[in-house]
Amino acid sequence: MTDSTTTTSTTTYTCRWCRSTGDGSGVTCTSCGAPIRVAEVTTASGWEKLPPIPDLARIQFGQSHVQVEGEFVPVADFTLADGDSIYFSHHTILWQDTRTTLDALSRKGMIKRMRAGMPSVLASATGPGRIALSEDRPGELIGVPIQRGSGIDVREHHFLAATSPVQFEPLATNVWFVTGSGDDKETHYPLGQYIDRFTSPDEHGLLLVQSGGNAFMRDLKAGETMLLKPPSLLAKDMSVQMLLHLEHPTAAGWTSARANRFVWLRVTGPGRVWVQSQYEHFEDPGTSLNSMSNHTEQHW
Repeated sequence: MTDSTTTTSTTTYTCRWCRSTGDGSGVTCTSCGAPIRVAEVTTASGWEKLPPIPDLARIQFGQSHVQVEGEFVPVADFTLADGDSIYFSHHTILWQDTRTTLDALSRKGMIKRMRAGMPSVLASATGPGRIALSEDRPGELIGVPIQRGSGIDVREHHFLAATSPVQFEPLATNVWFVTGSGDDKETHYPLGQYIDRFTSPDEHGLLLVQSGGNAFMRDLKAGETMLLKPPSLLAKDMSVQMLLHLEHPTAAGWTSARANRFVWLRVTGPGRVWVQSQYEHFEDPGTSLNSMSNHTEQHW
């Protein structure tokens, strides 16, 4: 176990989880909410357990801040300064005070989200005032500062909120395969049809992501690769590439194209990858492959 921060004589530190720097004067990182002086816990397989944001920890953005309240079903309690704003899915509002201004938000790609069965109505809240958001499900809340010129890809249904400098665009995952033929033909999207990309081209921003269960992170080196169960992916740096990996193990000296097919997501660095321990299961019908995306590989 090693200390999760890098300390110098001037008490500056670099947060191990969000890579932001600070003066180390508090108990939590003001950019992502993670505890500052906590031992880094790495599993034997190399995954880092993200420390949950402590109850009542504050994350600063501009003149505003968000306080994370609770641990089992966390609430993001925003205090917005005059003119500062955030956007979020409208169904996540827990409460607001009367000073906060709410508006519907039109963003590029909302029709894509609607077709994919994702929340298609975004709202914005502008200060001064307070507003609280909650996904109403157990898990961990992760604060991800987005530096200027960088971006994060988030799996559908896990975005909670973002500050106004952060731009949002749904992108096709290009991870799919087709089974059967005729009336039995079916297209499968193990990762979902779209993934949400959040970027901050002009200035720093903040993104809040809600995991299912516990969250783990791995910082992949250039060319380093891993196989994940597709629904377990929570988020990734946009520099991380992904492919659908279909594996056909042999049994009793023969290989079947239909039986015992394993469906994986291959991710390749450089960049960070976040996974969640609680996720919906993807059921492969096991029927013959008809076609697949050009981002698919097979191993026999």
